[in-house]
Amino acid sequence: MIDRYTKNGILDPAEQKSLARKKVAVIGCGGLGGYLIEMLGRLGVRHIHACDGDRFSVSNLNRQLLATEDNLGKNKAEAAAIRMKIVNSEVSVRPFAEYLSPENAARIFDGCDLAVDALDSPWAKCMLEELCETFRLPLVHGAVGGWFGQVCTVMPGDRTLHKLYQNTNREDQQEAEKIGNPAFTPAAVAAVQVSEALKILLDKESVLRNEVLFLDLYCGETRKIKIEKADAEAECRKA
Repeated sequence: MIDRYTKNGILDPAEQKSLARKKVAVIGCGGLGGYLIEMLGRLGVRHIHACDGDRFSVSNLNRQLLATEDNLGKNKAEAAAIRMKIVNSEVSVRPFAEYLSPENAARIFDGCDLAVDALDSPWAKCMLEELCETFRLPLVHGAVGGWFGQVCTVMPGDRTLHKLYQNTNREDQQEAEKIGNPAFTPAAVAAVQVSEALKILLDKESVLRNEVLFLDLYCGETRKIKIEKADAEAECRKA
């Protein structure tokens, strides 16, 4: 029998059914988040919590999948829910039109099996890591900057992002913001994040735990670095 998931050839029927029961929180619905929600929904994750208090602006149009000229000024999480109704009506996207905080984390993470990081500052990412640790949630981290990106998986207690970003200062963040992002870098990083999410949700091996995968799309190179290495911090700031 042919259905919408037939081409998910890497998944057997039992895995596809299991995926349909999972619930994922996507924190941030901008450059990374829009692609993450799209891919998760098309893959068959039927329960997604989309969290973002931001609204679309003209500068988002170059790279954010959910950004259109018609929804400028509209909330990004709510746009994600509307988009998924068009893409896959079997998927329920619950929008949270607010920024994640310790005060609202219990509502946003309620019933979730996994969180995915689509935030845009080291401080917000470290807060997300702390909250995931509190609620015992695995976290798939992603970050982008220009031609570069990075992905890793964080299990509760790992404190991977705190190690990566411990020496990041405000000047580093301002420099990263100047670099900006083209459309293809968020798409590439989100694809790797979703592959990590799939492995976690289905209890598969080879997740990027205690190591970071760096993507250099300019040179067409990837490399893995154990987070204990000192040069991981420098690479992290670049990504």
